[in-house]
Amino acid sequence: MKRGKKYIENAKLVDRTQLYDTEEAVALVKKTAGAKFDETVEVHIRTGCDGRHADQQIRGAVVLPHGTGKTVRVLVFAKGVKADEAQAAGADYVGGEELVPRIQKEGWLDFDMVVATPDMMGVVGRLGRILGPKGLMPNPKAGTVTMDVTKAIADIKAGKIEYRLDKTNIIHCPIGKASFTEEQLTENFKALTDAIVKARPAAVKGQFLKSVTLTSTMGPGIKVNPIKLQA
Repeated sequence: MKRGKKYIENAKLVDRTQLYDTEEAVALVKKTAGAKFDETVEVHIRTGCDGRHADQQIRGAVVLPHGTGKTVRVLVFAKGVKADEAQAAGADYVGGEELVPRIQKEGWLDFDMVVATPDMMGVVGRLGRILGPKGLMPNPKAGTVTMDVTKAIADIKAGKIEYRLDKTNIIHCPIGKASFTEEQLTENFKALTDAIVKARPAAVKGQFLKSVTLTSTMGPGIKVNPIKLQA
């Protein structure tokens, strides 16, 4: 893959053989984010889990103290009083059965998170093939299947993100923007890694966090010392 001149220059600032402390890694990720737009800062965590086993799955959510820097559009599946509550709480879209053909046939996906009350999961289930692969399917573990739609929406708007294993047992999450201060990114990073360490499945033996890499959208990867995060 051909890299741009700016990427090559920024990559020289990173020692690929070194495992950085969190604060050093955050300072470097800000320094190496040189695009003309406000890059997203992401964390990629390779775990010692084997996701093929049900008792080694990881899925959950955490509210980042400083949000993600992104405006999140929330769709809520609810009816009656709960639909009214969702509207009042600031949901971007609220509906039920009538949204199914819109999503299935018209390909409407102008939302970033989906919340549903438990009684609507029969309706939402019909959209599993579309929402599932995009990571949009509501899930009780992530707090997106709930009767408390007001809290769910407030958490999401405040910067709640979901974390889950992909097929290669890696967790990918955004923790903010390159324009954030070092303190904001560090606190968001720690909130995420603390939540993942707490979610460690009992069935996982040996080292849990195998590698932790911090990167901006267009910048090089910076390796964080995973041992210190698990102390």
